[in-house]
Amino acid sequence: MSDMYDMDEFMKEALPSSSSQSSDDQLDFSFVLASSVHDMKNSLSMLLGSLEEMIQESSPQNDDQKNHISILQYEASRINSELIQLLNIYRLQNKSLPFSIDENYVVETFEDQVARNDVLFKTKNIEVIIDCDDDLVWFYDNELLGNVIHNILINSSRYAKSKIKLSAKCKGDRLSINIEDDGFGFPDFMLQAALPENNKNSSADSTRLGLFFAAKIASFHKQGDNRGEIELSNGGSLNGGVFTIILP
Repeated sequence: MSDMYDMDEFMKEALPSSSSQSSDDQLDFSFVLASSVHDMKNSLSMLLGSLEEMIQESSPQNDDQKNHISILQYEASRINSELIQLLNIYRLQNKSLPFSIDENYVVETFEDQVARNDVLFKTKNIEVIIDCDDDLVWFYDNELLGNVIHNILINSSRYAKSKIKLSAKCKGDRLSINIEDDGFGFPDFMLQAALPENNKNSSADSTRLGLFFAAKIASFHKQGDNRGEIELSNGGSLNGGVFTIILP
């Protein structure tokens, strides 16, 4: 899945319509900032693509090189992911975030996001396990949910020792998606920040911003009075952190 967005499309989404805009209106600072973030994200995506090509064409010669490259790739991927989140939050505030529910094969969503980060996982020597029935289908926005899973995978790659596991199962009339790692688990402040009463508002803290975005996207998926939600816990099959997305 591509991180690149067409600038003309972005302008159409972000700019107010002419009917609600007077001739002497000036560009809102938030729009100027969002446009700058958009350009930075696209440049960083190109940089990441070039870096991945270099790694594939010329593998690191020793452990020190591999370590330096993995740090560079992780930080670039993390920044790029956060820029995507910022743009989507901007669209949320301006009610211009595209949202489309379709039937999707869950395993394909997993595979797309793992492939998106394949070079990062190889550089960091992380094994990614997918545990999901090939025939499991569910209704959700594949692009938005994919971006949430993508962000979780990048964060997990920082703390995992050697393994990350993605799994999905139906529990009654709900789909439970788990992203686990074999790290040391989530600290208490993150477990508290993920509670429903604490993730309703965004914060300048990038961790809480990520949780806010994930919770918001999950809540977009609803069936009657049931809305999607997120949960953080420790333990799981890898005895580390467990990020759970529950969709009705």
